[in-house]
Amino acid sequence: MHINKEEIHVVWFKRDLRLQDNEAIQNALASDKRVLFLYVFEESLLDDPHYDQRHWNFIKQSIVALNLELKKYNTKVLCVQTEVVNAFNQIFNSFKIDTVFSHQETGLLITYNRDKEFTRYCRNNSVAWKENNNNGVLRGLLNRADWFEKWDDYMYDTQIKNELHTKSFLTFEEITQLEKYFNTVDLETPKHLYFQKGGTKMAWRYADTFFKKRHEKYMYNISKPALARESCSRLSPYLAWGNVSIRQIFQEATKYKTDANKRHLSAFISRLRWQAHFIQKFEMEHTMENASINKGYQKLKKSISSEYQKAWETGKTGFPLIDASMRCLKETGYLNFRMRAMVVSFFTHILWQPWQASSQHLSKLFLDFEPGIHFSQLQMNAGETGINILRIYNPIKNSLEHDEDGSFIKKWVPELANLSIPFIHEPYLMTPLDQQFNNFELGVHYPKPIVDIKVARKKASDTLWNMKKNAAVREESERILKKHMLSDRNRTFKTD
Repeated sequence: MHINKEEIHVVWFKRDLRLQDNEAIQNALASDKRVLFLYVFEESLLDDPHYDQRHWNFIKQSIVALNLELKKYNTKVLCVQTEVVNAFNQIFNSFKIDTVFSHQETGLLITYNRDKEFTRYCRNNSVAWKENNNNGVLRGLLNRADWFEKWDDYMYDTQIKNELHTKSFLTFEEITQLEKYFNTVDLETPKHLYFQKGGTKMAWRYADTFFKKRHEKYMYNISKPALARESCSRLSPYLAWGNVSIRQIFQEATKYKTDANKRHLSAFISRLRWQAHFIQKFEMEHTMENASINKGYQKLKKSISSEYQKAWETGKTGFPLIDASMRCLKETGYLNFRMRAMVVSFFTHILWQPWQASSQHLSKLFLDFEPGIHFSQLQMNAGETGINILRIYNPIKNSLEHDEDGSFIKKWVPELANLSIPFIHEPYLMTPLDQQFNNFELGVHYPKPIVDIKVARKKASDTLWNMKKNAAVREESERILKKHMLSDRNRTFKTD
């Protein structure tokens, strides 16, 4: 019974931690009922092996930023640690919940099951739950034949401008009273030298500097692990956690695009499209969280080596660019796209480990962990989609081409910093005399390569070529192509 209890709306924040261009907030404000903003630090997700404290700190910082904006309206986000159903049960003790508003989350299986449970809960408690599409990703599509056109229409559509008024929300004092009945969350976070800080204001700082200046070397430096940190937008965590919408960034990039910078910002905009494309793909093929998209590759068996995996995770493989990338990712949460592809390719091809064994370690490290992108990219770089370009990345070639002066390696593998440039890229080429001259002992100061890269690359290439010829793989590739109406021009197989 909800006798004499005020009816309210609840906006359940997930990966949409912003006030503007947020349809859930727009819908909640469209009636005369007051609104409660809610974020639930779900214990099941806190314990999930895909997540790390860096993610929760970014979310906390984002909520602090929201609360600073909401302060002028005498309200704030109710932040609690429990499961979602428990949170709503407790709110019911004080208010009657009329409608819950949120976006459709393209997430892990655990969040999908959570949403199914919450659907039943709402039905059993006469609560309406209205979900809106998120960033142009559509639920229920059978194929992506005209999806890009629909996505473009959404991106060019007018942004949602939410007008907030104090009378529209539960007051700060009422929410403070509610908090007494919950396990609330301390939003303080430790200062960190390298991690990007969450929040809409921070997102726009990065956006402004990128569109006004930093984009000028975007295409030149996008593949370079050191220079990409400055020349790339660095907006991915803000998009992943919804501090800004893709539409906001898309329209901002379009506004700044001129003949002078067309190449750079056109390339950036195309990457926004492909980001959404991968999330849409995951929305339609959620089984890729655990299984190869191309069922023919599910028969590909790889032996597990805990030694190889530990060396890769800790940046001690004996291949400097791989080790620098993994150490950098651990310390900063960021790695440019090519290096991300390279460390996955190295793990799955050179070390010949199953991509599933890299998934949770990488998701913990990526500050911008977005399930829809994560699993698609893992499988693409592992070569198990059967329809994409397969690149077996050569870490030596990439090191020489994209870290020419060894600055990235020197920073993250400091034990190599005093060596000459050739030996920074390939320390295992040092003779005993070279090692003596440099006061450096391979295998002591830095590991010897854990595999023979030439032998490993040939094994991977031969095996995958044979798999590509396999009837089951070919048949599944054709089915996937037909289902999604992709072009045959994307079916190239090569090494890089």
